[in-house]
Amino acid sequence: MANPSSPKTAEPALAALQGLPSGIEESSVFRSLFIAYPDALLLVDQAGGIVLANPSAASLLGFAVDELVGLNVDALVPDSIRPRHAAYREAYGRAPRARPMGTQMELVAKRKDGSEVMVEIALSPLQSHGLPFVVAAIRDIGAYPRVKQALQRARYSDYLAQLGRLAVDTRDPQVMLDHVPTIAAEALEVEVAMVLLLESSRLEFRVASGVGLVPGEEIGARIASHANTPPGFVFAEAQPVEVPDYGSERRFAVPQAYLDAGLVSALAVPFYDRGRFIGVLTVHSRQAKRFGDEELRFLESLSNLLATSLQRVQTEEALSHAQRLESVGQLTGGIAHDFNNLLTVIQGNLQVLEELPAIAQDGYAQQLVGAAARASRRGAELTGKLLAFSRRQMLQPNAVDPHAMLHSLADMLRRTLDQRIGIAIDATPDCPPVLADPGQLESALLNIAINARDAMPEGGKLHFRAEACGALPREVLNELGEAGEHGSFVVISVADSGTGMTEEVKERAFEPFFTTKEAGRGTGLGLSTVYGFVKQSKGAIAIATQPGAGTTVTLYLPQLFDAAPPVAPDDDDGEQALPAGLRVMLVEDDAEVRKVVHTFLATLGCEVVAAENAEQALVQMESDTGAFDVLLSDIALGPGMRGTRLAAEAQQRFPRLAILLMSGFSSELLDADREAPPSWELLRKPYSRAELARALARVLAARP
Repeated sequence: MANPSSPKTAEPALAALQGLPSGIEESSVFRSLFIAYPDALLLVDQAGGIVLANPSAASLLGFAVDELVGLNVDALVPDSIRPRHAAYREAYGRAPRARPMGTQMELVAKRKDGSEVMVEIALSPLQSHGLPFVVAAIRDIGAYPRVKQALQRARYSDYLAQLGRLAVDTRDPQVMLDHVPTIAAEALEVEVAMVLLLESSRLEFRVASGVGLVPGEEIGARIASHANTPPGFVFAEAQPVEVPDYGSERRFAVPQAYLDAGLVSALAVPFYDRGRFIGVLTVHSRQAKRFGDEELRFLESLSNLLATSLQRVQTEEALSHAQRLESVGQLTGGIAHDFNNLLTVIQGNLQVLEELPAIAQDGYAQQLVGAAARASRRGAELTGKLLAFSRRQMLQPNAVDPHAMLHSLADMLRRTLDQRIGIAIDATPDCPPVLADPGQLESALLNIAINARDAMPEGGKLHFRAEACGALPREVLNELGEAGEHGSFVVISVADSGTGMTEEVKERAFEPFFTTKEAGRGTGLGLSTVYGFVKQSKGAIAIATQPGAGTTVTLYLPQLFDAAPPVAPDDDDGEQALPAGLRVMLVEDDAEVRKVVHTFLATLGCEVVAAENAEQALVQMESDTGAFDVLLSDIALGPGMRGTRLAAEAQQRFPRLAILLMSGFSSELLDADREAPPSWELLRKPYSRAELARALARVLAARP
């Protein structure tokens, strides 16, 4: 291959070849170099035909050597860029020049099977040596460490993008759970991948999804969360865990099923919801030391996507549920307001009717009036429950000792419940106090206990528990939002061993009027009132249940740090005597209610002047020659001035005037309670004449 016109740079090499041992020819040396060279070498003529090819070229391009010889190099170029390559080759043939490796010109070669490989190509024209050829040296740049790493990252990014698109498209958390291990196994090219979710008890994991699972870790299997199990060790460490070789693993017990399946190495990453550990994503391989930093970053990205998706779905579900209950609450609150006005009329007229001489002497009439009065009181109780559900009831939050309350409640329940129901209390005396309305909390727990009794017709166990709350469960965090992240709570739970609920029943358990009991055995307002009370108390409520496995209802109530002494309840049920000739300005826009209240006041010995709106009342009070002792006004007075504004203006004009406001809508009473001075009194409709008398006596005693 020597050429007299060779450049002087080749002369030292040629001179060195002249010193070869005898019997070795230059041609054989060059032929051996060509064959043994690690890069793919092609000798190409001016028309692009391949004249010679070495074994490395055949290996890289997937051809036999003799298949390459005679083939045009255009056949090694992907179809999409072949015309451009032909034009480049023609231009290069007119002005050939050397192009070394390392110019960062990354090209693509097409293999015999149609697959593509990224390459770098050096060109060495031989025209200056008197030969009409070009030597093309081709190198697979996928073998470069930096390129391998870049390709790997690109591949992982593509899989992450797939999961990201799925997270946007789906609202089903199980779809995400099913896809994550599949994507992890495909991307990392491993045999086993699975997602384990930590149960709310935090005592065990549940295998939520996986591919290639070993015996004992099938979908739905439970694995203890103590540190001697693989996922339990990740839980304890709270950081990624790599296992280079199970054969030398001593940090936890390696399941025999792993060894039987030939699994050698593993990588596991925890994932979190708002900083709370909720699960583990783990992969296993039959190769030792299979996982490095790139695999760790990829697995962490997968787990973060999964956790974000699960959190979003649960937040959306909680928001949807809360919005549905809120809309029902607004409706029921409005109905309760109107119904309370009707009940005021019914109860008031019944009370007046009961005292008429003709009725008082008629036993049968008394029975009829009594039955109607009892029914109206039940109606008032129902509206009270509706107001509790819609979070529009009047609450008097105070310090409540859960230990004392639960033991007191248990004593009462032991006397009233079926004797076949055993009652247990698990509450230590040092359990922190909660901030709640004591009467409403006791009523809520009683409602839950009655539901539990009905779920245990053959008897069973009722277990009350109270303790300071550590970490809040995910669903409760979603419900409480920021308050849950920064507040301290006490857990009060009621567990039964009854029939449990299906998922469909559990979903509707807090809706008013929803009941699974037979007709006449329940109103469907028990749990709805508990829900409303807990929400209004700035807490949360959760239900854990399964058909045939009992139900646990858990209340999360704000912990009280600076306990105030409880307010003693008013046990006086008698009718208060009022000063004779008490002058009352009555303001009520509902004519029927106004008539009933007027009758009540008259029978209490009061002198009454009535008005249907605030403007009329102010004119009447200014023009009346005698001073009024009390202003008794509804809060909602239709168009115009509200009762609270009327009270403020009237008291400014008449400082000695006592103020008593009333309403059938507890949200109005709540607002008024925030605005009212201590001397004002608030009265909830419907009320009896005795309740009215006691309220009048209190405002008279408290007036300036």
